[in-house]
Amino acid sequence: MAGMHETVRAGRTPAQTVAIVIAVVFLLVGVLGFIPGITTEFDSMTFAGHHSDALLLGVFAVSILHNIVHLLYGIVGVLMARTASGAVAFLIGGGIIYLGLWVYGILIDQDTTANFVPVNTADNWLHLVLGAVMVGLGMMFSSQRTRS
Repeated sequence: MAGMHETVRAGRTPAQTVAIVIAVVFLLVGVLGFIPGITTEFDSMTFAGHHSDALLLGVFAVSILHNIVHLLYGIVGVLMARTASGAVAFLIGGGIIYLGLWVYGILIDQDTTANFVPVNTADNWLHLVLGAVMVGLGMMFSSQRTRS
């Protein structure tokens, strides 16, 4: 049985490895968002909404809901990365979600209740880059699987 477990681990695809790394980063970001000092203005953190002045690393707007979403995203990523197709789906689907969040972030007025996540300009840039990288990697790994 131990040999079988090692075979599964040794047989991890690059897509699975990348998806796990990204998922673990989401988990880390979710946890760090709840740590005072790493998150500035921690005492002003709200459950959701644009009134949360808490900033992860003093830059990225966060709320309790935002942190929970990062944690859930990380859990989903780790679970989906158990298979190569799940890893690709996480990268492409998750990237599309982040690109959608980028569009949402640039269309809303950040000082209104529509900014319930909350997001700021730094978040918007991060969401654009993260979404594009995730979709790009997912497409690359997907095409590699098709050629194999």
